[in-house]
Amino acid sequence: MKIKITIFSILFFIVLYSCNNKEEVFVYEGFTQGSTFSVKYFIGANTTKDEINKTIDSILSQIDLTASIYNQNSLISKINNNDNNVKLNEYFIRVFNESNKISGLTNGAFDITVGPLVAMWGFGFKNNYQNKDYNLIIEQTKVDSLLKLINYKNINIENGKVVKKYKNIKIDFNAIAQGYTVDIIAEYLKNRGIDNFLVEVGGEVCAKGFKQDNKNWMVGIEKPADSSDAVQQIKYKIPLKDKALATSGNYRKYIEKNGVKYSHTINPKTGYPVQHSLLSVSVITDNCTTADALATAFMVMGKDKAIQFIKQNNNLCEAYFIYSDKYGKIQTYATPKIRKVVEEIN
Repeated sequence: MKIKITIFSILFFIVLYSCNNKEEVFVYEGFTQGSTFSVKYFIGANTTKDEINKTIDSILSQIDLTASIYNQNSLISKINNNDNNVKLNEYFIRVFNESNKISGLTNGAFDITVGPLVAMWGFGFKNNYQNKDYNLIIEQTKVDSLLKLINYKNINIENGKVVKKYKNIKIDFNAIAQGYTVDIIAEYLKNRGIDNFLVEVGGEVCAKGFKQDNKNWMVGIEKPADSSDAVQQIKYKIPLKDKALATSGNYRKYIEKNGVKYSHTINPKTGYPVQHSLLSVSVITDNCTTADALATAFMVMGKDKAIQFIKQNNNLCEAYFIYSDKYGKIQTYATPKIRKVVEEIN
């Protein structure tokens, strides 16, 4: 689901580092939300991994039935189709409220109603951007007509139901769902008394405690590539303990027409793909839901506005930016805490 399947590309931005050790670690992995998931955890002899893995499967299934626009039987699909008989569950209400909170905090840079614009540009449900014969034709009148629908303030939850200002408004949790899923699984593991684990869904990560060698978990950040099908190359690594990390970027998912690249990140205010020097941003916060949403918001804002936002919201997050300077060279910017610990891989 995130950038998501818009989100799908996130998988390429982060990979996990681990060291082999004699101490056993349980690993459960598979496919979900158009991407992969991996859960690594330590448990005592009195806890069975089968029970834990079964619950993880149940969580993934429930979130799919709640928030997947690719599942026509999901709550979000029914709401988008104006089904008035939908009864919201706890999963939906929570991710909806978290989304609106980040939307308000970022002045709409993050907006779950942007889906129709994403689809218009070829990055939505049909993923037209992957078709080499796709003919991108965008008319300003079409953009303007959709912009009238794009505003997180046009949707609310009242008496257990979603209320839309306009019936054609569509909700899309792709830019937050994977981070949210990570948090739900992490909360379950914590409630089971598991103190050391690493949860990853589509590249979004939450780490608690230590890995098997009593060292911090490590996550890697990919070097931006020149093309969407370039081989993945991990360039930086960051230690992570009792924190979450999410990454968003523009360099793998785009449409190119007449020598111009149009990224999949759409500005909810203009209706057009963002045009700036920021290639990717990794955000570290206390929870992955917030990290996921902020990573998308920062890609909309661009480097300078995102850095200003971080400085104005002390202690909300740390971030690592990869951008292109005016000469086309790759540069990085890290907030103070990350700057002290990030390692470049030669």
